[in-house]
Order: sequence, then C-alpha cells, then structure tokens
Amino acid sequence: MNTGFDIKADLQKLEFQYGADVFGPVTEKRKLNDIRKSLSDPKARGPKTVYAVAMDIGRKKDREDLLDRNLLYGAMIFAKGRIGDEPVHSQGHVHAVSPSCQRSTCEVYEIWSGEAYIYMQESAGDDPGRCYAVRAKAGQVVIVPPGWAHCTINANPDEPMLFGAWCVRDYGFEYEEVRAHRGMAYCPKARGEGIEFVENPLYRPRPLEIRTAREYREFGLQTGVPIYTQYEKDRERFSFVTHPETAEAIWREYQP
Repeated sequence: MNTGFDIKADLQKLEFQYGADVFGPVTEKRKLNDIRKSLSDPKARGPKTVYAVAMDIGRKKDREDLLDRNLLYGAMIFAKGRIGDEPVHSQGHVHAVSPSCQRSTCEVYEIWSGEAYIYMQESAGDDPGRCYAVRAKAGQVVIVPPGWAHCTINANPDEPMLFGAWCVRDYGFEYEEVRAHRGMAYCPKARGEGIEFVENPLYRPRPLEIRTAREYREFGLQTGVPIYTQYEKDRERFSFVTHPETAEAIWREYQP
C-alpha cells in the first residue's frame, strides 16, 4: 500500500498497525447487525464484521497542525465476501453540517488496495438528483462533494478493500433519509465477477452514470502521489475540505 506513512493492515483481524512515527486509534469494528437498516434486505447474511475504521491517523510530527486545521485523516478496511447478494458496503449517509464551517463538507477518498465504487447522489430525498458510481483502483482518488448522499462499495467481493480519506475533524453523519429509503437510489448487487446497480423503487427514477476515477486538477491534486504526502508538501492543499465555501464555484458545476 502506498499510503505516504507507515501503516499496515492485519487482514485476518481487520485491524491497523502503526509505525513508530505514526499516531492512530484502536481500530473500531462495524458488525453486520450495525448496518442492517441500510441494506435492501435487512435479513441478509454475510461477514460478521463488515468493515473496520480508524479515524484520526497521521505522522506524529503533523498532529498539532492537523488539529489546528481541523483536518482529519481516516482509514478503513472492507472485508471480502457478500451480504446476501450485495457486496460489502458502508451505510449510505450525508455529511451533517459541521459547527466549524456551518456547512456540509466534502470527503477525499484514496484507494489503497483492492477496488472500490464510490457511489454518490445529489440528495437523500425522494428525488435523488444526479447519480454516479465512480470505480477506483489502488492509487486513485475520488471526491464526494458537500451535501451529497454517498456510500463506499467493495468492487471485488473476493478480496478485501482498503482506503484512506481526508475529512473535517468535527464531522457528523445523517442516516435517516437513506434508511427510510432502505438504501441509496441504486443498490449494488454482486453478479458473477462484477457489480450490477439495481434501481431502488422507493426513489423517483433517475439515470445512473458509471464513471472511472479521474484527475482533480481543479483542486491542485497530483496524480500518483499519496494524498497524505500532498498534504505534507502543501499544508493548504486540502483547505477546501475544512472550508468547502472556498470551492463553491467548483461544487456548483461538479462532475465526479
């Protein structure tokens, strides 16, 4: 994994291990029972632990700066396997308004290992608006804009998937509308060696556009360089995460 700092993953225990110069919390586990309200079939069977999360990690030398900037780096391990006929995926949610900026905030994903779909839709209401599923491989980045409902999907259920992400430190999640619709506007289904997205009839019909991860030159991001390393080289580079209003013009015309 090219993460930009010393972190390893125990894929048997679904836990992260940190190098001597890296801080990080005890890895938290999310059980299948924790996410049932977000599944199209709440009674589906699957891995007991579906994913593991470590929020607030980084180099020890950067900790004070990250606190001052209200910037947080998190990491996740998605288990291999299926939940009924669905691949392992996170609970669909919208980022709540953060007290620090009085806005919903974005999230910057970087896939470390395996492959992912980052699914996003403009709204968690009855009309989901524009719907996208962005496929990303190891080393690729996907940005979810403020206010959009989204979830992360293991695109290859036969292997675990790992990623890191920048987000605001005073983050919060809103699940209610997604749970009321029993998931997102499109539900991922594991079909043979691929993923098929099936329309959720509890939303108004909207087309789904499937894309591959792209470069984000409008945010000054460098292709092939870990997003943590990019922060180290330019402490201001991810200021749009903690201050999304600075990229308002980009968000209005955003294309993932």
